[in-house]
This record gives sequence, C-alpha cells and structure tokens, in this order.
Amino acid sequence: MHVVNHLYPTFEQLMPLGQDSTAGAIAMVNLLKFRDQALYQDGRTEAISGRDAYMRYIALMQPIVEGAGGRFLFSGDVRALVIGEVGELWDAVGIAEYPSRAVFHRIATSPEVQRIGVHREAGLAGQLLILTLAQDLTHPPGSERPPGSARPPGSARPPGSEHPR
Repeated sequence: MHVVNHLYPTFEQLMPLGQDSTAGAIAMVNLLKFRDQALYQDGRTEAISGRDAYMRYIALMQPIVEGAGGRFLFSGDVRALVIGEVGELWDAVGIAEYPSRAVFHRIATSPEVQRIGVHREAGLAGQLLILTLAQDLTHPPGSERPPGSARPPGSARPPGSEHPR
C-alpha cells in the first residue's frame, strides 16, 4: 500500500460527491500531520505551531459543520501504530459526521470554508481524508440488535435513550 498525504482533494476525488444523491450520513476520518511551525502563505509572521494554526481553523469550521446538520464526533492524538507499518505516523485523528455526501461537498466547496482555509493550509503538512458509511459490523443486515447495543453514528436512538452531555 502506498500512502501520500495531501492538503486538498483532487477534482476527480471531490466532484462526484456533489452529484451523489445517496441518502444517509457519512463520517469523514481525518488523519492529520501538522507542520512544526505554521506557514501562512499570506505573509503573516506569527510564531505559532502548525497544530495551533489548525485549531484556529477547527474553531471556525465547527459552527459551519453544525449549522449544516453535521457534528464533530471524535478527535485525539495519535500515540502508536499497533498493526501495520507506515513511514511516519500522523499527529492526530478527527472524525466528523455529515448528513450526506452532498452536504459535505457543499461545505467543502463553500466560499466561507475557502476563506478560513488559510489556517488549515498554514497548519497542515498533509492529511488523509477517508469517507466512511455507518455500518454495524457486529450484526448482519436484517438481524436483531440486542437492547442497549451500540448504534452507528447518525442512526436513530430509541426515545428516552439520549445520553446527558
């Protein structure tokens, strides 16, 4: 397997998502590699880390995602590779859920996200972005789910089963 981090998707990777009418939520898995020092292309000379620049982007991105019906599900620092081999580990993982591929595409190509992308570009050395569909791997399609078992992101919860925040 050959792995190459990039900052942006290619036209061929992104455009089909905007035309995809498949129903259902998606979760985007972000494998993030930060620059040691932020590198702003607009010439600003702030001495901040790449992680700090990326966190500026995330602070501006979260209300955009939530305003479109999405949500941030998880973020965490990468500590070790337990199975497999890669030349260099990513620094962090983030998972965001979107109501559909089309909503993700609309957000990713919006002028607002292009504008705040200056922080993302300054902070990231590269990333992998993996589109996933929610699926319960513990129960085959059509089988009964035991009461209280985990549900895929975006799936409905029975009334009264919401967890307090």
